[in-house]
Amino acid sequence: MEQNELKNIVSHFAIRGTVSEIKPLGAGLINDTLKVNTAEADAPDYVLQRVNTNVFPDVEMVMRNIYATTTHIRKKLEAAGETDIDRKVLTFMPSKDDETKLYAIVDGQYWRMMIFIDNAITKQAVDPDSSRAAGKAFGNFQAMLADIPVELGETIKDFHNMEFRLQQLREVIDKDPVGRVNEPEVQAMLKEIDARAEYMCKAERMGREGILPKRVCHCDTKVNNMMFDQQDNVLCVIDLDTVMPNFIFSDYGDFLRTGANVVAEDCPDMQAVQFNVEIFKAFTEGYLSSASSFLTRVEIENLPYAVKLFPYMQCVRFLWDYLSGDKYWKCQYPTHNFVRANNQLHLLLSIEQHEAEMEDFIAQCLKK
Repeated sequence: MEQNELKNIVSHFAIRGTVSEIKPLGAGLINDTLKVNTAEADAPDYVLQRVNTNVFPDVEMVMRNIYATTTHIRKKLEAAGETDIDRKVLTFMPSKDDETKLYAIVDGQYWRMMIFIDNAITKQAVDPDSSRAAGKAFGNFQAMLADIPVELGETIKDFHNMEFRLQQLREVIDKDPVGRVNEPEVQAMLKEIDARAEYMCKAERMGREGILPKRVCHCDTKVNNMMFDQQDNVLCVIDLDTVMPNFIFSDYGDFLRTGANVVAEDCPDMQAVQFNVEIFKAFTEGYLSSASSFLTRVEIENLPYAVKLFPYMQCVRFLWDYLSGDKYWKCQYPTHNFVRANNQLHLLLSIEQHEAEMEDFIAQCLKK
């Protein structure tokens, strides 16, 4: 888009300063993100985002969740006597058209703006130190929201519902729209999935039985969804579109699905796929150091289950897309989604080999 078009979008928000330049920021896969530079030294720069309504069709709900979340965290930080709070929680700008809204609709598209956090960085690499910091940050994020006085909406319905994901897979198996179900490799994978299906759905069963509570979760816990300062301290958690009620397994298990796999999730060399136990231990230490204040014993005891759940769930989802004709994830070659699914299955197999070690580690943490 041209600068004049972008400046027109910015004009719909109540910001300080004069816009000098707008340029792309980052390489996000969902929303389009730009940095808005201002001319005045005493005015902040901003981040401008176009919300992807294909992924988040109810933008009103997304922004209502974000407002409730950031407002509650800000109050907690103020009560704790924290300083420099604008760098420790995201600040979204109200619309000039309706100051009760944190978004503006321009030519049918949804836009939002937030203050840019200066002298802050994100990280891509996962090592024990960054994993421990991530665990502490995401645990603290949940802890601060454990007593939020409003009920958040579900921005992506059934996002981490294992029963729903298996039902999706069964439906596409019955239809077999692109004729891939009877491929020998697919059949072998389906046997592995079926053998674990009942066990992997225990979170939903425990929820119905009242054993497992739903809490406010981030639901996209990657190391690059945190901002660090120049001294390597975590400033705040970012990318809040998926913040919604869920079992705490979502935030704990999904980080380890990506962070503790020693290769990328689409690495085709299945022998290279391995679970990094040191990353598991570091993240768990960090997470329990901040989240144990509100977690129940049942939640903590089932953390090893959460580690297994998320590669299993992602295997099911990648296979579902492969059997559907590759409509959800972008693919670089015809079997890309199957390779992704196979990668996640092999990660699960590696995790299962460390199950006793994980359980022992969690038990030791409980004793501390």
